[in-house]
Amino acid sequence: MPAIVAHRGLHVLERENTVAAFKAALELGVDGVELDVRRTRDGVFVVHHDPSVGELFIAECTASQLPSYVPTLDAALDALRGVNVNVEIKNIQHPGEATYDATGDFARGVVTHLRAIGWAESVIISCFDIATCAFVRSFDDDIRVGWLLWLEELPDAMLKAHVLGLDAVHPPFARVTPQDMVRAGELELDVNVWTVNAARDITAMSDMGASSIITDDPALALSLVGRPDSPTGR
Repeated sequence: MPAIVAHRGLHVLERENTVAAFKAALELGVDGVELDVRRTRDGVFVVHHDPSVGELFIAECTASQLPSYVPTLDAALDALRGVNVNVEIKNIQHPGEATYDATGDFARGVVTHLRAIGWAESVIISCFDIATCAFVRSFDDDIRVGWLLWLEELPDAMLKAHVLGLDAVHPPFARVTPQDMVRAGELELDVNVWTVNAARDITAMSDMGASSIITDDPALALSLVGRPDSPTGR
């Protein structure tokens, strides 16, 4: 039975990546929540998907300059006690991301902070940048790490993740085959698929044995992945 993970919280009802969206997801009964973490100029970890908020570029402003709806990582995690959290580190070499950190400092800061606030055992850190994933693993042998995939060939990516000692791969769901799932089992890797929103795809990923289904429609996913003993009748 896959874990149902709300992508950026329950953002069909609330603004994505906000405390309100995270609380709404928990009230729905999800198993986990995915969120995006960035770092401000004054070193505060905040939760936001894009590199900017309106005209404010997060890496160049202080946390106090951001709108109140942009939570700190601490505030987000305070709202998510009791579930697992997929913390995506937004660090990638891309024209739209002008502050790529090749040193590992950003990754080390996230890991150190999660350890300090007692969250390291309840998170999986993910990133599209394999170097960042490798940095996280080098800093901490135990914290869970998953490589977010985009265009990589899944069999090759799984082998690379295994060699690096990662715990999971996070591929786009449409690229996953039953053969991939068998190979993932052989390599002792979880497969956390994204972003799965249609009923037929949620069912297919569940039947295929995905470890987690990251979705924009967690209510639908919960209705399809039965948990008859839950209060909501999932």
